[in-house]
Amino acid sequence: MQAPQTHSLPGENPFPIPRTLAEYAAEPNNDHWRGWLARLPTFVAEFTERWSLALGAPYEPGGMCSWVAPARDTSENELVLKMGIRHYEAEHEIDGLRFWGGDGAVRLHNSYITDDTCVLLLERCTPGNSLKQSLPGEAQDEVIAGLLRRLHKEPPTGHPFRPLQSMCDEWGAEFAKNAERYPDKVDDGLVRAGLEIFQSYAETADRHVLLCTDLHGDNVLAAQREPWLVIDPKPYVGDPAYDAVQHVLNCPERLEADPRGFGQRMAGLLGVEDERVIAWLFARCVQESFGSGQWSQSLASVATRIAP
Repeated sequence: MQAPQTHSLPGENPFPIPRTLAEYAAEPNNDHWRGWLARLPTFVAEFTERWSLALGAPYEPGGMCSWVAPARDTSENELVLKMGIRHYEAEHEIDGLRFWGGDGAVRLHNSYITDDTCVLLLERCTPGNSLKQSLPGEAQDEVIAGLLRRLHKEPPTGHPFRPLQSMCDEWGAEFAKNAERYPDKVDDGLVRAGLEIFQSYAETADRHVLLCTDLHGDNVLAAQREPWLVIDPKPYVGDPAYDAVQHVLNCPERLEADPRGFGQRMAGLLGVEDERVIAWLFARCVQESFGSGQWSQSLASVATRIAP
């Protein structure tokens, strides 16, 4: 992570806000984010006192949905305070970290949930540089797959986690709206095939394990307790083949060069069926093809090359 800096929204009292969070909250129609940021100094002060913490400035550039800063407790333990705005994909981050218990992921030391905020006190990863910044692509594949194999456990009966299908339903509905709004942007056949995967494919898996769903090289940090630890999971229960996809999407040059070969490599490292990874990758590429810019056009081309 980059050295801490201080940002603030125009017109607001000085409070250290990571750049990405400040920029996102300043966009039109993000009133909810701006309201949350207005309350954030009170939240931070409350939990700093409640957990007897000494805080540093938040990490830069940060993300769109959370405020994260280094902390120390009264025993000089190196920790991280994370204040996350609640959103549907990350609703069970606390439950997931508690379930994994530090086996491949950062340890959760304490937590609290309000109506719109998830507060987490986490193990700090030191030195904390990301996997993406540290290792070449094929070495990243091996680390990602090794961590996922450890994290892919079946949760017990009565667990709180939502099925992967629920996320697919959310994304599929948005996907369908985009297809109607921009009927000439992506080939109709690709759209139909992608929607079919979102609508039904999750239920065809023969294993249902706890997934990260958003694991890639920027969400794996170098640490002392283990060489690499996962941060920022967005847990759902479902097909382990799905969890290979976000890492692949976050390696654009390798994806464009050989999408099928890259998917097959990740499948082999994970010990799952090649075609399941390719199918999920295809559906995500079609979904992302409705974005703006050259990368969305490239993903439409990738989808055509790996279409079922």
